[in-house]
Amino acid sequence: MDVPSFAGWRAAAALVILNASLTFENVWPTPRIRWSNALSLELAICVVLLALTHRIKGRIARTALPALWVVLIAGHYLDVTAPGLYGRDFNLYWDSQHLGNVAAMLARDVPWWLIGAAVVFALILTTLAFLLSRLALGQIAALMPQRLPRRVLTASAMLVILLFVGQRVSATSVVPFADPVTEAYARQARYVLAMLGPGATAPVLGESPAFEGQLRGLEGSDVLLVFLESYGAVTYETPEMAAALRNSRAALDAAVHESQLEVVSAYVDSPTFGASSWLAHLSLLSGVEVRDQYAYTSLMASTRPTILTHARSLGYRTIGLMPGMRQPWPEGAFYGFDDIYGHDALQYKGPQFGWWAIPDQYALAKLDSLERPAAPRAPVFVVFPTSTTHAPFGPAAPYQPDWSRVLTDSPYDADDVERSMAAVPDLTNLSPSYVRAMAYDFYTLAGYLREQKSAPLIIVIGDHQPPAAVSGRGASWRVPVHVISGKRHIVQRLIDHGFRPGLQPSQPALGPMHGLVPVFLDAFDATDPD
Repeated sequence: MDVPSFAGWRAAAALVILNASLTFENVWPTPRIRWSNALSLELAICVVLLALTHRIKGRIARTALPALWVVLIAGHYLDVTAPGLYGRDFNLYWDSQHLGNVAAMLARDVPWWLIGAAVVFALILTTLAFLLSRLALGQIAALMPQRLPRRVLTASAMLVILLFVGQRVSATSVVPFADPVTEAYARQARYVLAMLGPGATAPVLGESPAFEGQLRGLEGSDVLLVFLESYGAVTYETPEMAAALRNSRAALDAAVHESQLEVVSAYVDSPTFGASSWLAHLSLLSGVEVRDQYAYTSLMASTRPTILTHARSLGYRTIGLMPGMRQPWPEGAFYGFDDIYGHDALQYKGPQFGWWAIPDQYALAKLDSLERPAAPRAPVFVVFPTSTTHAPFGPAAPYQPDWSRVLTDSPYDADDVERSMAAVPDLTNLSPSYVRAMAYDFYTLAGYLREQKSAPLIIVIGDHQPPAAVSGRGASWRVPVHVISGKRHIVQRLIDHGFRPGLQPSQPALGPMHGLVPVFLDAFDATDPD
């Protein structure tokens, strides 16, 4: 075999390697990848660039392009993996701001040697990607000084580019192409420009609902709004999960009836999926749809009313019960909280269950001891985002049937703690941990109802579906909402709005989550006809 022919084969192999590095697919629901048969637009553009700059003697192929190629590989990996794991795109501007908390969680719950091994592995992969890219790009660049190979490669690359453009314009797909990585980076750039750009880029927020009425239908009863973290329609629509949660749901349903209460349920569409719970929280509490962090920031900077400011104006004491909050939260002032009980304020001294540490059962018991004593007092409106059902969903605490022990320094038997701690979440298969965490909260809510002498009106709503690694590909954004109350006039008004009796929601969804606000305000202002 002559030298030019051998060089041509090496260049062909280099093209295959470079194309594969930007066209791999995600193996759902894991961080793994597999190769595909698609073409890369960026590779075709790179070949044209090498042809145009071949007189620079390969310096671009030895330095700038390999570094750029590693950036493209990283961007493509994130672009195909994030939707598979979380069910949505990764927002580099906003999501990266939470990497510190994620790192702290990993440092607490993952062995140090495993974290160190992951860092070393990532560095090795990055180095290998750079060296392999440099070698492959060098093989292609070496052919460019020769007129015939250069023309063949350039013509082939231009044909690929034209084919890509033609398919985009005609909305057809004859030859498969991977999504260009440059488009993913362009989306990230738009996120940054939206935050740092001129006022003309500000989001257009919807109108706030009319916070009217005197909440007469509540008759001064307490209200507990539970954002059941990651509680999605998947818990009903996936047969295996529905079966695994049947007993814990039955326990909650039995507690409702034993307490002489009623429960009605529905589906609504969450503004987020898999994460970013705060978007759902703000949407429901403000009655304004918030689907991204930019809208979130803009709304939080306003003086819009919320359910809490409305309730407070009518004599309610507004409480944020937030066991997962470990740092100051000045944004809480927007909502209208009179007080916020975070991690430190709850003074939990029991076993630490994972990063979130404080079991939801303890948080509810502590709430009652702090804000719901028997003495005369103002009614409370409590917002409680749960922690136990937050990813990675464990280890979940054992449910303690004896609520008198929950607030003590020894809330559990040692054997129960050991069994719970042993159920460490499997990061490659989170579904079992998710089901255990959800069952724990259903049992907790059931026990909480049984402990009440005067039960509050309880709203239980999922803030979003669990990540796609649990809920599956293409899952809807539907979440359940339940209202538990002993006031028949409120229950009936909710049924009139589309809720159905029982814990089983029915399709279709009532609408977007923020649309619940006028429904609740209307129901809570209804009066008892008797």
